Amino acid sequence: MSGHSHWAGIKYKKDREDKRKGRLFSRLAKALISAARTGGKKVETNLALQYAIEQAKAANMPKGNIERAILKGAGELEGQQVEALRYEGYGSGGAAVMVDALTDNRNRTTPRVRIIFESHAGKLGTSGCVAWMFETKGLIILDLEDASEEEEVFDVAVEAGAEDFQKAGDVYELRCPVAEFRNVLEALERSGIEHESAEITEVPRSYVDLSVEDGRKILRLMEELEEDEDVTAVHSNFNLPEELVAELGSQ
Repeated sequence: MSGHSHWAGIKYKKDREDKRKGRLFSRLAKALISAARTGGKKVETNLALQYAIEQAKAANMPKGNIERAILKGAGELEGQQVEALRYEGYGSGGAAVMVDALTDNRNRTTPRVRIIFESHAGKLGTSGCVAWMFETKGLIILDLEDASEEEEVFDVAVEAGAEDFQKAGDVYELRCPVAEFRNVLEALERSGIEHESAEITEVPRSYVDLSVEDGRKILRLMEELEEDEDVTAVHSNFNLPEELVAELGSQ
């Protein structure tokens, strides 16, 4: 695996493992909560929420679970007020790490996030210390079986509004402005091009190459952060060395 998108590929593979481990509904609920908290509960005006609902339905998530997650994100569950928090810091090897969370008790969440950082050779920083290294984009992961599809995908995606398309190890990574996310997805679907995953997320502006040791440490940091009940998303800007990627791929 080469290039700057190692985490995108690993994250995707990890998501498939999550389904087998029974954690999928929890992650889908976090996506719904985050989308509703950021853009409101009106589906027709909230693109991120539209897609989060589609993913939840595709996974057969119960309707009641979906509705409760949306209400929680919108802050409308009786007796439960949540606030959005963003934590910024650095992991092993100097990689930037940005954590989004929704909580009804910041005095519970903040110390817990700090402990996770420190237990994996990381350090929590001040607000704004790494946020400038990321930008919000639509990110679509494609697994193309035939290399001849590359040109077709490129043409379809660019015409629909995509701004970047490149190979990322054994998958392809397509990026687009948030406003064009739905257009690009629909264009791919009309052309019969299936995607493995699609989300509106924070994409790094630059990347840090890590050693094998630092790579292992930051993967453990990312995984433990993502498993926290208050955390909705974790973003970082690292590249893993090829030997570690190969090791992970064989597991």
